[in-house]
Amino acid sequence: MSSPDPDRRPPDAAPPDTGAAAREAAAAAKVLARQLGILAAGAARGAGRTGRDAARATGSLVGGLAARRRAAAAADPGAPVESAEAALPARSLLAFRRRPLRPILIAAALVVALPLAALAAYVLFAFLTLPPLGGVVIDQGQRALTVEADDGRVFATRGAFRGQPITKADLPPHLAQAIVAIEDRRFYSHWGIDLRGLMRAAWRNAVGGGVREGGSTITQQYVRLTSLNQEKSLRRKVQEAFLALRVESEMSKDDILLGYLNTAYFGAGAYGIDAAARRYFGKGAKALTLPESAMLAGLVRAPSQLAPTRNFGGAKERADVVLQTMVETGAITAEAADAARAKTVTLRTPPETPPGSNYFLDLLAADAKKLTDAPGDLTVRSTLNLDLQSLAEGVVARRLDAEGGKKKIGQGALVAMSKDGAILAMVGGRDYEDSQFNRATQAKRQAGSLFKLFVYLTAYENGLTPETVLVDRPVQIGDWEPQNSNNRFRGAVPLRTAFALSINTVAAQLGDELGIPAVIATAKGLGVQSELPNVPSLSLGSAEVTLLEMTRAYAGVLANRTPVESFDIHAIRGGAAAPLYVHPDAKPAAGLPGDSRTMMLDSLQAVVDGGTGKGARVSGQPVGGKTGTTQDYRDAWFIGMTPDMVVGVWVGNDDNSSMNRVGGGDVPASIFRDFVQRASAQMAKGRKRPSAAKAEPQPAEPATAAPAPAAPAAQPPGSEARGVPEVIDTGTLSFRGRTVRLTGVDGQGGHLARQLARYLRRREVVCTPDAGGTQGTRCRIDGDDLAALILSAGGARATEDAPPDLLAAEEQARSERTGMWGGRR
Repeated sequence: MSSPDPDRRPPDAAPPDTGAAAREAAAAAKVLARQLGILAAGAARGAGRTGRDAARATGSLVGGLAARRRAAAAADPGAPVESAEAALPARSLLAFRRRPLRPILIAAALVVALPLAALAAYVLFAFLTLPPLGGVVIDQGQRALTVEADDGRVFATRGAFRGQPITKADLPPHLAQAIVAIEDRRFYSHWGIDLRGLMRAAWRNAVGGGVREGGSTITQQYVRLTSLNQEKSLRRKVQEAFLALRVESEMSKDDILLGYLNTAYFGAGAYGIDAAARRYFGKGAKALTLPESAMLAGLVRAPSQLAPTRNFGGAKERADVVLQTMVETGAITAEAADAARAKTVTLRTPPETPPGSNYFLDLLAADAKKLTDAPGDLTVRSTLNLDLQSLAEGVVARRLDAEGGKKKIGQGALVAMSKDGAILAMVGGRDYEDSQFNRATQAKRQAGSLFKLFVYLTAYENGLTPETVLVDRPVQIGDWEPQNSNNRFRGAVPLRTAFALSINTVAAQLGDELGIPAVIATAKGLGVQSELPNVPSLSLGSAEVTLLEMTRAYAGVLANRTPVESFDIHAIRGGAAAPLYVHPDAKPAAGLPGDSRTMMLDSLQAVVDGGTGKGARVSGQPVGGKTGTTQDYRDAWFIGMTPDMVVGVWVGNDDNSSMNRVGGGDVPASIFRDFVQRASAQMAKGRKRPSAAKAEPQPAEPATAAPAPAAPAAQPPGSEARGVPEVIDTGTLSFRGRTVRLTGVDGQGGHLARQLARYLRRREVVCTPDAGGTQGTRCRIDGDDLAALILSAGGARATEDAPPDLLAAEEQARSERTGMWGGRR
């Protein structure tokens, strides 16, 4: 049976009611339009309407159409019944369009809501973990030490300068205006956070391609210094903002500004504005001038980079920027800014510490800490003689530069001490920047024959004399068989000769006869603090000791004191007028018993006069001393003395490797001689050293206290050269074709010669033959010795036969790393 054709109407069927169909379609269209309007309105209101709203609207549409369809069927039972889907062909299209919006809207809501929720939680966490206000104690390192030489000249600083907290009465108006202008020009109008300033900083940084300006207010910087650490994180920035708002609600603007100025870092170890004013200008903050205030205000952004002690030009440029900003903010007039720029800003500050003196300063800083625990900045009058220190650094460097390579010597150390124990000079190594290990005070090395001082002194104290005869012969003490360095035996020799020639077998016999404990007691009595083992080989220096303690022991023989206490500080002063510490006068102490000291001094002089220390002889001066050489030439020592001073020298290698047959009478004795033969003259003169502040020769100070050369009329005819010379090299000048070679100067070409040419441009130089009988010439410019200026500025090397004043000038340049000595040695 075929199925009925829905398009065919039965013959008896009534014709369709077209009017009813039209009415139904119109009603359905109205319902559809109303529901679409509802959906459109809901979508326009945003995320509040979700996919479920759309589903309900669509359901109501379908339900309404179904109800009308059922009513029509009841009115006309013969009409065909269609489903709601058939009656609404647009429904499937609507459902197709609406279903994908549901996950998209959910995802969009999550994208917006989750980061906001995370940020809110992070801000809440930062708020809940806020530290207390003022809870950070600024670690400013060790207290500041201003160190003076023995003659009162300031030559170094150490530690952090703190100064005194300033009050509102101490704050100059122009200083406050300078800080506000350059750091936070809207300081008096914001509430701790400056949104306008943040946007300005962000724009300038974006335009500039990097961080060129910060958006933090003075209040934010203050709470960061006093309440937060310095980590760079979002949490710290959020906490900084919260604390800034809190500080603004609890403190006045003036108090915030004062707090910031009292805690900010201004470079060169200066914390707080008062410390900075004293560090750079030698005055309190209250006395600062406008150009000085502008310079200090410019430092807080980059204190280490702009500190005027190392970058005066950069600090001056930044001060000009501060003055211009003050003009822009109306704090000062343009005329006042111009007048401030025209004023000369003079630094009254210690120079950069000479690198070589840092070995001494390390020792001094530790001793100062032991001597006083008073708070605040300290000024220390040291025992260091700057002329001798420069000389010591120079002679060690010169000798090791000349012979260190071929003789395989890596390091050297020197201690010069007065006979009362004051340390006059100290060299702890070739280069402090390479190694801060002080080989004069920290390195413990075998003393070798240097230790025989205690053996022979014990012998003299027990009745023997320099004329007592012992036999140089093969010796065996237990399992130990000492040998002489030349593997020979001299037979019967007096003790003076045995000591002068450093005969090992005689010293071993003495130690065995006297007893090693007696030798140890003598060494301890003279101040040796290192452990001394009770073994026979101790007589030949098998114990490890330091250069400082051995030098001190020899000083005890010279001063006839047991022991001599070495010291490096004369006095310590704080803020009060009364000193905090003064080195006490030496207390009465026992001397060496009987005539033992006289006999020991005689034996020490015999070493230099005709023994192993002949290389230490100094013309015109009585000198005594003792050499020391350890096994396989690992260490070489010489400690010598003049009537007023004891000088100890050590050379060797840090890895304890052998040198190329270097004994105590070789390089150490030569270093002693080089030092002593000029030290006495320098101490007697008491002259100021020539300036070496810059790489170019500077006429700031005369190189010598000698009078100016005699008038030209007193010179042989034609001997004088005068005029503006042409520079061939830094040791050779040309006056209209006449070549003049400077006495004692090994000239250098290149950029050093060009610097000298610029210095001499349009300046008259007067040259006369050297009165010392050499083939060179001494020239003067503006009354100063040109050769000394060149050498002290590091513009040349001194020749081997240069006069002492020129050698001293070169040694100064070496120690201060100026000119050609600016690189690492």
